[in-house]
Amino acid sequence: MANGLQGVLLGRIGKAFPAFKVKNYRYFWIGQLISVMGTWMQTAAQSWLVLTITDSPFLLGLLGVAQFTPVLAFSLLAGVFVDRFPKRSILLITQFASMLLAFALAVLVFTNTVQYWHIFLLSFGLGVVKALDIPARQSFMIELVGKDVLLNAIALNSTVFNLARIVGPAVAGILMAMVGAGWCFLINGITFIAVILGIFKIDVRPVINKRPRGTVLPDIKEGLAYLVKSPILTTTTLMLAIVSTFGMNYSVLIPVFARNQLGLDSQGYGWLMASLGVGSLIGALIIAGKSAKGPSRARLFVVPFITSALFLLIGFNRSYLLSAFLICLMGLANIFFTTSANSLMQINSSNELRGRVMSVYSLVFAGSTPLGNLFVGTVSDRYGGASAFVWSGAITFTLVSTVVIVHSLRKRIKRLSASGQV
Repeated sequence: MANGLQGVLLGRIGKAFPAFKVKNYRYFWIGQLISVMGTWMQTAAQSWLVLTITDSPFLLGLLGVAQFTPVLAFSLLAGVFVDRFPKRSILLITQFASMLLAFALAVLVFTNTVQYWHIFLLSFGLGVVKALDIPARQSFMIELVGKDVLLNAIALNSTVFNLARIVGPAVAGILMAMVGAGWCFLINGITFIAVILGIFKIDVRPVINKRPRGTVLPDIKEGLAYLVKSPILTTTTLMLAIVSTFGMNYSVLIPVFARNQLGLDSQGYGWLMASLGVGSLIGALIIAGKSAKGPSRARLFVVPFITSALFLLIGFNRSYLLSAFLICLMGLANIFFTTSANSLMQINSSNELRGRVMSVYSLVFAGSTPLGNLFVGTVSDRYGGASAFVWSGAITFTLVSTVVIVHSLRKRIKRLSASGQV
């Protein structure tokens, strides 16, 4: 009886989430589930630590510049290496390096020697690691599961990311209040062991693009030319660049807004960050359950307008509960957008060029963060966190409207040309 019930339950899970049927993906997903929680603990604790040390939203924004500028500078080069070497090996190296950086920050905090410049340099180091890790991780997904269940795998990976975004900041807020931020960094370092073990157990045939030496720049140009020639890839990249730059600067916006506008302590800030994860997790589960229909192009154009409206509403309110609810909705909207953008770029890329295409994805998704963080950090420093939300929402709305209008005009002109009316 029990075995029969278990079989039915597993069958339903497999039908709803077909990526879980793939053993290699299960190893990857479980390792990520543990590791990413530690990462979000560190992200929340580090933002609060910087505000405590410096009392400067601008310097907090500058920290994002340090972490994501290497992604902006090296993503295209990293894409070439991702296409040339086994992605599993690359991920083992990047995870081990990230673990060492987390332990270094923990030691500095525990010894009471941590200063802002220490955090800045360690963030820069982590950014160098991420420049290689992000395109490798993104393009590795299709090697794990194939194209048929790719959207499901991406959505399930998002559930990990966003479950961690709920648990990580909440636990970080409690730990900071009880024993200090150092424990958040130490635990993060330990959690990397889980993902390293998971990657070790994965057995896949690597997709490697063997190229002669001295062809790095031609390879980069080949990848960019391939992307430019594909309308769906260029449109997705442009929309992603706008939303990533002005609509996803949570590591600066939320702590400043929580502390300066809502008057919250570290624990209240942790719960506010957790509400973002709740919305994102709900969105990821919805996407995973409907993944059989494939990625939706419509979300690329509709969801950014919703995000803009939510930013404006947050900027004009001072209620903690309402802010938490709106931030929850913001998390849901963003996961609808990013999962669609990610899967569209992977599905519409060839095996030989997918690493380079996803390096462009990481360039605009994470590499735009320095510009966005610098912008919201500057606005928050001068006018407050609420104004930063308003400005971010207004700019996102304006730029997305421009892209939608141009896209619609191009489609209309193409349709008229095909019918001989132009």
